[in-house]
Amino acid sequence: MRRAFRPLAAALCTIAGLTALVVAQPAQADTLICEQYGATTIGGRYVAMNNRWGGTAEQCINVTDTGFRITSQQSVGNTSGAPVSYPAVYYGCHYTRCSPGTNLPMRVGSISSATSSVSYTYVSGATYNASFDIWLDPSPRTDGVNAQEIMIWFNRQGSIQPIGSVVGTATIGGRTWEVWRGSNGSNAVVSYVAPSPITSWSFSVLDFINDVKSRSSVTDSWYLTSIQAGFEPWIGGAGLAVNSFSASVNGGGGGPTSPSPSNPQPGTSACRVSYATNVWSNGFTANVTVANTGNAAINGWNLAFTLPSGQSVTNSWGTTLSGTSGAVTARNVGYNGAIAAGSSATFGFQGTYSGSFASPSTFTLNGTTCARG
Repeated sequence: MRRAFRPLAAALCTIAGLTALVVAQPAQADTLICEQYGATTIGGRYVAMNNRWGGTAEQCINVTDTGFRITSQQSVGNTSGAPVSYPAVYYGCHYTRCSPGTNLPMRVGSISSATSSVSYTYVSGATYNASFDIWLDPSPRTDGVNAQEIMIWFNRQGSIQPIGSVVGTATIGGRTWEVWRGSNGSNAVVSYVAPSPITSWSFSVLDFINDVKSRSSVTDSWYLTSIQAGFEPWIGGAGLAVNSFSASVNGGGGGPTSPSPSNPQPGTSACRVSYATNVWSNGFTANVTVANTGNAAINGWNLAFTLPSGQSVTNSWGTTLSGTSGAVTARNVGYNGAIAAGSSATFGFQGTYSGSFASPSTFTLNGTTCARG
């Protein structure tokens, strides 16, 4: 039994109805979305989408500050065919919409680490899978269907199965998976099916990408475009939830072989950071300049550093910050994501402090430690 594959139909629906895309405002409190392709941002970093691409009846999701819950799903799909939707939360780019400050697409060979953490709530009496999607393409595209999809089935309920056929098993992240391989005629799919439900997991996305490289045409020259966690319902699904989701991709791989825990790739210094401050009693501002001292352009960046004890960020500009004290990551916004060789990008923030004032000691750009300047 072979089911039709979601992205192909999604492509047709999206192309036909792209102008009807409804986008909600960034979520502050819970946000209810019932529009077919309605979406909103979470925490200034991720996008939650309703994505009812294969059904005509109502579907609604309640978006929280950390995830979403399906509150209504009225369409009924054929279990020998395609699901009715893919409500999900993602990091990266999906059908022309990129999550705020993302550094994706990123070349696979340039990735030093790609990790994610997800927590699901399941329900009984419905037919669905909990599907974690990883998308790759030979080009750094930010629209349409990519050439390769990796599906990780954390759970499946009902008489459904991945596209294609079983090609074996694999041990990834300390777990054993049943591996399926197939194509929907538009893009290739490799699916990893858990033998029993997984409710939460923190893992290396790069481990799955490296395994797929041995099973497909994916190479280090391809691009990772998005990381997604959601559900594919066929029948029912109210109550299903992604309780929390996070993803992080760091560059600095750069070698002929993608890095992994068993094959680490040392980074090379190709950046310089200037950290200029204005300090007063219990407060300060910091203006940060990130210079690209390498020979290639940087397309999407994140700068990691640790604020000294007693310091806390109150607001920022020219960046999207993750964390306000201790370990902080600054990510580019739309207008300053590309840094040509020999050029720089700037951002800043304001904060408070207690005790004596000090500056961060180390800055790491896309996984590479930067010189100070």
